[in-house]
Amino acid sequence: MLKTAKMPDVSDRQLLRVAAYCRVSTRQEAQDGSIEQQEQYYTQVISNNLNWTNAGVFSERISGLRMNGRSEFQALMKLCRRGKVDSILVKSFSRLGRNTLDMLRALRELRGLGVDVCFEEENLWLHDERMEMLITVFCAFAQSESEDMSQNIRWGVRQGFRMGTSGYADFVCYGYKRGDDGQLAVNEPDAEIVRRIFQMRSEGKSFGAISDWLYENKVPSPTRKERWSRETISKLLRNEKYTGDVLLQKTFVKDVLTGKQFKNQGELKQYLIQHHHPIIISKELFEQANPNYLLFEY
Repeated sequence: MLKTAKMPDVSDRQLLRVAAYCRVSTRQEAQDGSIEQQEQYYTQVISNNLNWTNAGVFSERISGLRMNGRSEFQALMKLCRRGKVDSILVKSFSRLGRNTLDMLRALRELRGLGVDVCFEEENLWLHDERMEMLITVFCAFAQSESEDMSQNIRWGVRQGFRMGTSGYADFVCYGYKRGDDGQLAVNEPDAEIVRRIFQMRSEGKSFGAISDWLYENKVPSPTRKERWSRETISKLLRNEKYTGDVLLQKTFVKDVLTGKQFKNQGELKQYLIQHHHPIIISKELFEQANPNYLLFEY
């Protein structure tokens, strides 16, 4: 049951335009059911109040760490900026978001727009000026909880690297496919293209010349574009997977809030799994195509 609270005055209108925002962070079936229940709950809460009209129930299944990519939340904010919403109902601070800075920016913008927000579990309303400090504290708690979960996830991933059981080793790349047994298998004729690229590079051909050859022979890129970019060719040539080995933790995330990947230049230990899957090229050809590149930096 939604706790009662003082609502802002709307003397020039008969009905208060109330929206609701629901969010879960994964697509697990249990959470799918949860978000549907939230949608039904808030639809009913709004319709049961004779002084309210439904301005929309916005829901999405996405991480709360960043506002970018949260299309439903952005749609709700646009509606608020157009003056179409008076109040927003949300289950808790963590459902609205888990990044303290982004949360405070959004809440202060909503306050500036005259839009109130009700956090049901905390029984807090944005329009109360005394709530500024509490809002900051609750946002920080939500962010801390998310960072703790991220640390646990990273620990599990790195344990998988160390034990050689990480699913990252089984990612399919150009030239490979998933075999009937679920393991990586060579995918011809893409594998023949890989061999040709390595051979051309070992003979001194430039990335541009390789790209031209692929275009002239109507070989689409891994993303099905007509022309291969130099960056795509460079990454393919430096992919040790074609030698049958896998090097794990070549990149890592420094900041869970930005999610930006950085090249691992010795900050973290790397793990080499040898003879993991069938080869497409020899290590000798790899080294010939990459004379100034150390195959395994670990």
